[in-house]
Amino acid sequence: MAVVVETVQLNGFRCERCVTRLAAVLEGHEGLHSAWGDHGGAVKLTWDDTLTNRDNLLAAMVRGGFHEVARDPVAAA
Repeated sequence: MAVVVETVQLNGFRCERCVTRLAAVLEGHEGLHSAWGDHGGAVKLTWDDTLTNRDNLLAAMVRGGFHEVARDPVAAA
């Protein structure tokens, strides 16, 4: 098992209702260890990469109405 920790920046993540909505869409996601967000849109995710991946987690968040702010390709490298 390899644990991955990554912070993603989301549009539309600004209040306690957002926290509740994010928790609902990620609840029970196999392999997700934790998700913590601040009202500035930063969400720190910790997951087991043998059970899930970044794309699956982002897809779940999109279903909840959240979208990742475009990543800087230089910073992501």
